[in-house]
Amino acid sequence: MPAIAIIGAQWGDEGKGKATDLLGSRVDYVVKFNGGNNAGHTVVVGDEKYALHLLPSGILTPGCTPVIGNGVVVDLAVLFHELEDLEARGVDTGRLRVSANAHVIADYNRTLDKVTERFLGSRRIGTTGRGIGPTYADKMNRIGIRIQDIFDEKILRQKVEGVLDLKAQVLTKIYNRRPATVDETVDELLAFADRLAPMVCDTGLLLNQALDRGETVLLEAGQATLLDVDHGTYPFVTSSSATSGGACTGSGIPPTRLGQVIGIVKAYTTRVGEGPFPTELHDDAGEHLRKVGAEYGTTTGRPRRCGWYDAVIARYAARVNGVTDFVLTKLDVLTGLERVPVCVAYDVDGTRHDEMPVNQSDFHHAVPIYEHLDGWWEDISGARTFEDLPANAQRYVEAVEAMSGARISAVGVGPSRAATVVRHELI
Repeated sequence: MPAIAIIGAQWGDEGKGKATDLLGSRVDYVVKFNGGNNAGHTVVVGDEKYALHLLPSGILTPGCTPVIGNGVVVDLAVLFHELEDLEARGVDTGRLRVSANAHVIADYNRTLDKVTERFLGSRRIGTTGRGIGPTYADKMNRIGIRIQDIFDEKILRQKVEGVLDLKAQVLTKIYNRRPATVDETVDELLAFADRLAPMVCDTGLLLNQALDRGETVLLEAGQATLLDVDHGTYPFVTSSSATSGGACTGSGIPPTRLGQVIGIVKAYTTRVGEGPFPTELHDDAGEHLRKVGAEYGTTTGRPRRCGWYDAVIARYAARVNGVTDFVLTKLDVLTGLERVPVCVAYDVDGTRHDEMPVNQSDFHHAVPIYEHLDGWWEDISGARTFEDLPANAQRYVEAVEAMSGARISAVGVGPSRAATVVRHELI
């Protein structure tokens, strides 16, 4: 059985958690392979609503093993806070496994993230201030702290001393902030060692052995294609690889074992943070999407910027990731609109672009070219087959599918796990 990747095909918040949860009963492992607690998944199971930040969505599925892969950066306090919250609600978290090679977010990373954003002012990136970017920078600079270091106090202290020699200079001389001492940082990290130890293993080996046995491994992205550090709207991106390529490097599963890539797209578009957004709405229509779609960040609570569906972005995500199937979420939010615009191309200084402009400045100045599709008024939240949808809702799905570069295999018509129309089986 090949591995399956679930990828965000826009700027995040597309509903990847619901898609993962939808497949969860048919998979054996769910792996978070990038990012940290700078993003969140909201999953609704029955009458229960769960907001997950660092944990893979598979932790809510009995019998499924959730895995935090080597490509993730881990805030240990957040990890255990999430685990305790779930355990208090009766969720079994004992199957969680954490890569020994995942990097740890230290106190100085969080401090640097916050003061750097303030220093940038109008040039800020729009980070969550949780230390994600500085931790990935430490990883690339080869001065990072890894999960495995916490179990050797001598090594941990040596590494913290080395990195604080540098960080203290930056924090005190540039930002006028006192960093934590070596003892404070070491003691904070060591405090988690005993609870963490039973969860830690070689997750790359674990996952490849599972595939050898014919078990199903689902790789779940944090953030999304347009936030990928290589393929996103740089510099307004995250610090990790959120594409299907990142699924391999962040999990230890080779590309030859990846058999299916499921791209998640909303029936409209949102993003959080700074950066270009061609279809963004600054009028009552944008406020309508935000209100009806409850478009506020799962992790930060920040209001999301809202706009119409962008088929150019969807085609780009299909190409970059090798998307085999799309899941179109939140179609119900469009109910009640007389006409629904869809961006099919961009106008940049009088030139039509059917694909993403290669130049970031062109993308920043792109003006969407819209096609308008007829809307519908019927409540679609109870639809469970494609034929249950109103004719205009069906036409919307079919039109978007034709524009987006891959088939739409499932359609979300409400927030619950059951509120999904399946057109083609995903597994």
